[in-house]
Amino acid sequence: MANVLVVEDDQFVRSALIRELSERSHTVRSASTALDALREVSQSAPDVVVLDLGLPDLDGAEVLKMLRAISDVPVVVATARDDETEIVRLLNAGADDYLVKPFSPEHLIARLTAVLRRSRQAAPPRACEVGGLRVDLEAREAYLDEARLDLTRREFDLLAHLAFRAGQVVSRRELLAEVWRQSYGDDQTIDVHLSWLRRKLGETASRPRYLHTVRGVGVKLLAPE
Repeated sequence: MANVLVVEDDQFVRSALIRELSERSHTVRSASTALDALREVSQSAPDVVVLDLGLPDLDGAEVLKMLRAISDVPVVVATARDDETEIVRLLNAGADDYLVKPFSPEHLIARLTAVLRRSRQAAPPRACEVGGLRVDLEAREAYLDEARLDLTRREFDLLAHLAFRAGQVVSRRELLAEVWRQSYGDDQTIDVHLSWLRRKLGETASRPRYLHTVRGVGVKLLAPE
């Protein structure tokens, strides 16, 4: 049993999906617009999203990009677009699987089951501690020496990405791809956010405590000695 969010603007299709999923004991929520879908995910993340691309307010490919900026929830794209280039683009943009319309309920259930199985097997820990730093992904909160840090969304994402890889050098390219969801960009953007983050951690680039720059490679988060 899973919590499924169906994002589909066609009322007939949406009702049919809700009925089929509910009959198989899944808890189903639905949205007919991109805005409603993003609100649903941000307020209470489902276990998996079934995302139609032909939404009235935004193209589903843009919705996928926005979803990936706020959540790692598995997304199964439901599309009438069967062009291989488009499908590859969607998978590279963060889709976990896709279905070409029309599809049978059995086909959808099988794909959802497979995606859920993979996501649960690979589910990472949801909180970590490094020295006096604690990062909680579920609550989207971070604490330093038991004091809650006032972080922007991007600062939290950057800190969490580094904290869950403590001891590893994380390249700037990886930070752009995983935190900013961009394949390329300006290194200055990373430097500015690192500077803000260091300030809130009570350190500077010249006197680091947690965030250590590895020149020409990337950034490494370590517990203070």
